[in-house]
Amino acid sequence: MIDIRVPDGLVEAQHLYAGEAGRAFIDVLPARVREFAERWELTPDGEPMHGQAALVLPVVRADGTPAAVKFQVLDEETEGEPVALRVWGGDGAVRLLDHDAATGTMLLERLDSGRMLSTMADAAGTREAVLVIAGLLARLTAGPAPEGMRRLGDLAAEMVAELPGALKAIPDPVERALVERCGGAVREVMGEAGDRMLHWDLHFENVLASEREPWLAIDPKPLAGDPGFDLWPALDNRFEPDEVRWRFDAMTEVMGLDRERARAWTLGRVLQNSLWEIEDGRPLVPDHLEVARRLTGW
Repeated sequence: MIDIRVPDGLVEAQHLYAGEAGRAFIDVLPARVREFAERWELTPDGEPMHGQAALVLPVVRADGTPAAVKFQVLDEETEGEPVALRVWGGDGAVRLLDHDAATGTMLLERLDSGRMLSTMADAAGTREAVLVIAGLLARLTAGPAPEGMRRLGDLAAEMVAELPGALKAIPDPVERALVERCGGAVREVMGEAGDRMLHWDLHFENVLASEREPWLAIDPKPLAGDPGFDLWPALDNRFEPDEVRWRFDAMTEVMGLDRERARAWTLGRVLQNSLWEIEDGRPLVPDHLEVARRLTGW
């Protein structure tokens, strides 16, 4: 019988950020690991890995193929992950081998967890890493999202509706004006929010090396929308103020995007993050506001 110890870091993160659903997930996790190891005929093949939201267990399938099982809380973000992975079919992203809709558990191809794109950023600088992400996004966002996927247009409408109240909570007039400017940019494009399959969270740690391709994307939080909304993680990751414009220009060129629309949707990400900070009673993030300044010329 497989017996795993749930890592303390995952327990703490789930209790802190996921509330009752997170606590329930932690409680059933050992039994769930045993259940799917038996159901899918898997043998553990290394120590479990985790972030804040999921446990990933390296395994070997009955035919000897290395794989990995991802256990996570099933919610609005994670329920779309297997849908996106099926749409992509391994083209630029990790392959989905099996999936249990009731629990959100996924059997995935095994990638090299020891080689994230962040290792390239360490060795060669962030520009090469940003170009890798741009190339992956060009592929991942090339096709439409299926019906039923969360839509960027709906998120944009919610942000614009929340903005007037949020502005009252920003004491600094310069920051308030900048966030308001971000809201204005979203209003200009929200009527045509797009229908492409977006990853939403493609930063350096969500790109891993593999044998079949140099780099593949993992861990999407998918929605249907304009590819310009997907630039943000690569602008914010390993933030360098003087690199913002280079990264933005390089990514829009590689992805073939309209620069003004991409700028507006990137400002939309600044708005989204600002609304989250205000909702949680935290100050706005200076790096996020700096991206907006660099893209608007303030």
